[in-house]
Amino acid sequence: MNYIGKILPVDGYFVELKNDLPTEYTLSLTHLYQPLIGIHAISLFQTLLNERMFTANTPQTHHTLMNYLNLPLDEVYRSRIKLEAIGLLKTYVSQSSQATIYTYQLQSPFSPAGFFNDAMLTQLLYHHIGEEKFSLLEKHFSKKKDRQTDVEVTATFNEVFQTFTPTMEGAPANQSLEEQEQQMTQLDFSWMENMLRQRMIPINRVLTKENRKLIMQMMNLYDLASFEVEKSVLWALSEDNILNQDEFKSACHDLFKTKNNQQSVRLTEKQNRKKTMRDRPLTKEEQLIYELETISPKQLLEDLSNGKQASEQDMKVIREVMTSQGLPAPVMNVLIHYVLLQSNMKLSKAYIETIASHWSRANLQTAKDAMEFAKKEKERYQGKQKSNKNNSYRNMSTEVIPDWFKDRNKKKSTEAEDIEDVDKQKEQEEIEALLRQYSVSNEK
Repeated sequence: MNYIGKILPVDGYFVELKNDLPTEYTLSLTHLYQPLIGIHAISLFQTLLNERMFTANTPQTHHTLMNYLNLPLDEVYRSRIKLEAIGLLKTYVSQSSQATIYTYQLQSPFSPAGFFNDAMLTQLLYHHIGEEKFSLLEKHFSKKKDRQTDVEVTATFNEVFQTFTPTMEGAPANQSLEEQEQQMTQLDFSWMENMLRQRMIPINRVLTKENRKLIMQMMNLYDLASFEVEKSVLWALSEDNILNQDEFKSACHDLFKTKNNQQSVRLTEKQNRKKTMRDRPLTKEEQLIYELETISPKQLLEDLSNGKQASEQDMKVIREVMTSQGLPAPVMNVLIHYVLLQSNMKLSKAYIETIASHWSRANLQTAKDAMEFAKKEKERYQGKQKSNKNNSYRNMSTEVIPDWFKDRNKKKSTEAEDIEDVDKQKEQEEIEALLRQYSVSNEK
């Protein structure tokens, strides 16, 4: 991901500290946060912490951070949004004709004991460092439970991270840690309450405030549907209708692995951040590329089928091709679109596998790359056909060609040009129709 241009070296910044730091905050940063967000982000936090005295009255420039960290500016920005997403930093910006000034408000990290009281962070740490190291840290740190006018531009957890590489089902809708706290009480648990009521299970005993938070976190972390969460809750209930949180987390993780081909849960940076208005595509082709970059193959199939649910057979073909050839979802979208256009809206497995293996060897990574590659291959194929046709003419007898034959060839040439124009118009109409479908689905 290219972050060049998000901030400039001459942009200024102030540093504030929101709350007092816990006594053992350095242990939390090194042993608990660093495995999740990396050493550069932790170094930026500590550098900003020690920069407060120098920005009390006069802002420093980001060139200072580049020198202190010995990092390029795009890497400084990358580290910044990781801190924002994990809950260690809030960022505010004020702009004028003279300068752009950022205010970096450092948030207090959890104490080691407090960190292990947060279900989502502990689950992520477990998957990053493994069971043995996690158990050692948990045993050592788990003690008693701890209890402006500028525009905020803080990146959220969902904007920066995902818990697994996107597949055809799309990425999970994770939220920032602060958003989880704010929305936990607002989340509609009526579906869960109805399920418990039907089974004569006491609602208040199961859906405590702590359990509601845990359920919401696991839904976001593992991208689970409501019926899957219900299944996990019932699995983890004791005879006394007490929710065993460890068993519930294990059940959610097992469901996640089953859904996502046994992938492990890890924080990875999102490949497709939401575009700003100035980055919005302008031409119809750019709009199509943008949509193919951001939707899942399943959604693409349904959009091309006027909203009808994608068939199990088509999904199986796509799943097998994606996993066997290792195609990214945007490239798979272009492949689906290309094959459907070339084969009268039929998804031929043999055809799609042939092209997929070719594109896999070409190491295509984005929808734009795939579309350009497909165009070049089509032009090369058409050029080869034209060359073969010309060669066959050269090998013909050199006898005098009658005028009626010349007139017929001229007519055919004109008809061919007309057909090519019709094909181009048809392709343009298909693109426009697809874009209209996207706009309708987005409005819904």
